[in-house]
Amino acid sequence: MSSGSRRWALAPALVALLVQLVVIYAPSGVGGGSFPYGDKLVHVFVFGLPVFFAVLARLPLLPVVTVMALHAPVSEVVQGRLLASRSGDPWDAVADVAGVALGALAATLANRRLAGPDVDRW
Repeated sequence: MSSGSRRWALAPALVALLVQLVVIYAPSGVGGGSFPYGDKLVHVFVFGLPVFFAVLARLPLLPVVTVMALHAPVSEVVQGRLLASRSGDPWDAVADVAGVALGALAATLANRRLAGPDVDRW
C-alpha cells in the first residue's frame, strides 16, 4: 500500500478515534439514554468503530486491540475521578471491551473477504 493510500485508509480510524475521545471525555456526556441500555450501545460503537477501521486499514491487530482494551477501564476511572459531571461505570468498561472485540472480529472478517478466495484451501 502506498503512503498516500495508507493515509486515506487510516482517515476513518482517526475520525472514529476523535469521535470516541469527544464522546468519552466530554464533560457533559453524550446521549444514548433515550432507550434502555442505549448508553451501553454507544460505548460498544465508540470503541468498536476505531478498532474496525484501524484493523481494516491493516494496522497490526494485537497492538490495536491491546491499546483499546486497556483504554476502556482507564476511561471509566478518568470519568469517575477527574470529570465532575461524569461517573465511572464498570459496565461501561465491559461494553467498551465488547466493542473492541466486535470491531476486531468484523474487520478481520472483512479483510479476509476483501482478500478474495484462498486458493490454497483446495
